[in-house]
This record gives sequence, C-alpha cells and structure tokens, in this order.
Amino acid sequence: MRRAFAGVALAGVLAACGGGGDEKEGAGGAANLSGRITADGSSTVFPVTEAVAEEFMTETGGQVQVTVATSGTGGGFKRFCAGEVDVANASRPIKDSEKQACAAAGIEFIELPVALDGLAVLVNPANTFAQCLTTAELKRIWEPESQVRSWAQVRPGFPDQPLKLYGPGTNSGTFDYFTEAVVGKEDASRSDYTASEDDNVLVTGVSGDASALGYFGYAYFAENRQRLKAVQVDGGQGCVEPTPQTIESGQYAPLSRPLLIYVKKASLARPEVKRFVEFYLQTAAEMAAEVGYIPLSAARYQEATATLSQATGGAG
Repeated sequence: MRRAFAGVALAGVLAACGGGGDEKEGAGGAANLSGRITADGSSTVFPVTEAVAEEFMTETGGQVQVTVATSGTGGGFKRFCAGEVDVANASRPIKDSEKQACAAAGIEFIELPVALDGLAVLVNPANTFAQCLTTAELKRIWEPESQVRSWAQVRPGFPDQPLKLYGPGTNSGTFDYFTEAVVGKEDASRSDYTASEDDNVLVTGVSGDASALGYFGYAYFAENRQRLKAVQVDGGQGCVEPTPQTIESGQYAPLSRPLLIYVKKASLARPEVKRFVEFYLQTAAEMAAEVGYIPLSAARYQEATATLSQATGGAG
C-alpha cells in the first residue's frame, strides 16, 4: 500500500518541481549518486524518514544506502553531536545542552521541520470507561512519586482495577515533550512503568493489557486502530479526540507538536546527502500523510527548503 501511494505522490512532486522527461533526471540526478547516509533518533519520526529513505534508495538504483536507527531523540542527538550520523530524527527541539555538545565537537547543523504529530493517550479496547481524561488527571497519574495505582484513584466512578502504565523511555523526545506539556517540567515522571524507545513495544503492551494506559506518537495509533483505543484529552477547552484535523489546528492541546530532522552541515557537502535532504523536503508531505502524520503547510516546506538552500550555498 505504501509503495503504490508513494509512487503516485513522488511522480506528482517531481512534476511540480519541473522535472524533465526522464524521472531520474527530474529527481535531480539522483541516479548518478552513490554513498551511505546514516540517520538515528526518534522512533516517532522514524516512519517518515524510513519511507523517504526507501524511495530515495529506489531513485538511486540502490547506489545510495540510507540506514535509519531508533535510539530515541536523546540517543540520536548523542550520536549526532559525536559526529557518528548525518541526520538526527527528533520529536522535540534540540536542547541547549545538546547544542553545547555539538558546538564542542565542531558540529554545525540546520533544523528542518518535516511534519506535525499529536501524542495519543491510549487504553485497551476493553476499557469502556476512560473516554476522556483531563490534563490534571494525566499529571496526577504521571508525576514523580505518584501514588495512583488503580483506575479508581484516577476518578470517582472508575473501577477499582490495577492501572498499568506504558510510555517512552527517557531517551525519547516524546517522553520529554509529554512530561513538559502534562507534568509541567521536562523529564519529570514516575519511573514505575513499562518504558521503551520503540513505540511498537508500547503498542503491543497496551493492546495486550486490559488495565493499560499509555502514550506515544499518533501514527502508531493510526496504524493499530483495531488494537487500541484513543482517549480524548481535556486541556481546559473540553474533550478533544486526536485526529489529523485537531492536531493540525492545534485544538488537540497541549499534545500537538512538530517533528524535525537535524542535518550536519559538513554532511551536506556530500552530494548524496544534499540530494537526500532535498528529496526529503519534496516528498515529506506525501510520506508523512501516508504513515499517519500531518503534513506541514506548503509555506512551511518552502521555508525549510530555503533554509537548506542557504546552508548549501543556494545551489540546487
């Protein structure tokens, strides 16, 4: 399904970019490139980067190999600032401490937004009572030293059954974003929950546990609707369901966020990396929508392309 959609979308993007009669020529000479590109970081951004990478490798006839790992946003930045990867996938902006680590290592970079996401709060489909949770309730559940151990402690009227929690690990940008948005302080969270930087592990946990409550990127919920149930979130303006429309509008607050990639400037001097990032921005809207995220506006992609062009001397 993804490959068929991507082929149509890619053709449209290349046509819009003024490609010539040959599709490879329209891709900016990608067929003549070779080399290896490495990316690491957020498991939330991973599906977009992976989809783009697969299409780019097809465009280059397999002459460029793109590897995409999922160490979490924090883990990806550690490798990025150590000069080990070309691209860092991030579900939150880079921290000051990470900027300092990059600067100390002489790593200059550019930040490029690629899509929008909402953090979905999930329960098992067998849960018929938790239709909507307030951010205050979520804070009481997730704050450090929380004593909430059963659903009955979340709200009067909920059943007295164990509350089993699932969420991202501490290297995850999703963890950083959620703790700041809900608990009020980044990295402030109870530790007695099942944690993983791999969102697929969290999907399996919540879908297999009738007492579960978890949170992770919207795309992983969209891919597993038959196995999960999204809880509406009341951030003070009433209960709002996470949907592409509510995430794009910002109505799904405070759990809507941008997804980003960071690219090492030194890597952009390599033609295969430069072309890959150009290709990423050209196809990000289609790929993001296909894997369950929300594309940015055309204007924001144009701004990102201008940022890239400036970083590479305006060529291309």
